[in-house]
Amino acid sequence: MFDRIAGLVCWKCGSSLESLSLPLRREEECRACGAELHACRLCEFYDPAVANSCREPVAGEVKDKTRANFCDYFRPRAGAFIAVPDEAAQARARLEALFGGGAGTAATPAADDAHARLEELFGGATARNSGD
Repeated sequence: MFDRIAGLVCWKCGSSLESLSLPLRREEECRACGAELHACRLCEFYDPAVANSCREPVAGEVKDKTRANFCDYFRPRAGAFIAVPDEAAQARARLEALFGGGAGTAATPAADDAHARLEELFGGATARNSGD
């Protein structure tokens, strides 16, 4: 039973694992990121929505789903990689949506009006403090 699975990718980084022979050894690691591959996250029975995150009813509980284990029911599945969005990029996009653009955007009429009010309120102090 030394087959290959089309579309088999690392559960952690998404790199192709199609060149690896099956069954995977317990010590097998991803050549790209070093993730352990005989792990729940790469198994076809892995499902975080069920008890113990495993759809195999007689499999023993595995605490760390990202580490290699000795589960006899392990079967690698294609498409195990789930891209996690970059939290910093998401936060930046929300800020830009909220405040209307990034740091390099041109001043809006509202910003010009706010600046004029500041000048009026502080009597031009903002211009003097900036070295003009």
